[in-house]
Amino acid sequence: MDEFIQFFNDSPPDDVATSVRLLLLLTVLSLAPGILILMTSFTRIVIVLSFVRTSLATQQMPPNQVIVGLALFLTFFIMAPVMSEVNDRALTPLFNEEIDLETAYEEASIPFKDFMSQHTRQKDLELFLSYTEAERPETIQDIPLTVMVPAFALSEIKTAFQMGFMVFIPFLVIDMVVASVLMSMGMMMLPPVMISLPFKILLFILVDGWYLVMQSLLQSF
Repeated sequence: MDEFIQFFNDSPPDDVATSVRLLLLLTVLSLAPGILILMTSFTRIVIVLSFVRTSLATQQMPPNQVIVGLALFLTFFIMAPVMSEVNDRALTPLFNEEIDLETAYEEASIPFKDFMSQHTRQKDLELFLSYTEAERPETIQDIPLTVMVPAFALSEIKTAFQMGFMVFIPFLVIDMVVASVLMSMGMMMLPPVMISLPFKILLFILVDGWYLVMQSLLQSF
């Protein structure tokens, strides 16, 4: 630690500024996964896709890498207008040295706040605002990200679970029907899941299930 402090004391001011900028850049990059998960549509998408796999009872099919990759690229597709606005309002002027870093941060937060506010429940927002001692914000842009992000994440989890429940219903009906048939035939030792799995996959294929899931996710945003 002493050597680290001595490095800054002995370095020219320009080198110190460069080192601080590099440190800030590494910090932002380390927080990028959390920002992607909690400030975009990624949370809802990956939870719904996980519910689909669980309801089908196909264990690890599709694999986690496929689900996360699909959720990631679908997030890029949904968030493209927001990212484009962030680039126009903050990144491009910052790279052209038209605005400073603080102004770029404020400008970049505007599109994200607009997006998150459209999918955040008033109840969740009030929950986190009630624990702050600051004055009540008059507009969406006055709400700090420390309040908006957890409220948005909580709303996304609730919405994802609601969609996941609707996905579960038809497959639950199939499981119940198969279990009833097996019990009536006296095959109580045969696992119902083993018999219902092909029927659930067949139903999912016949109704073009992945298309319907993707359509529902896109329309939810």
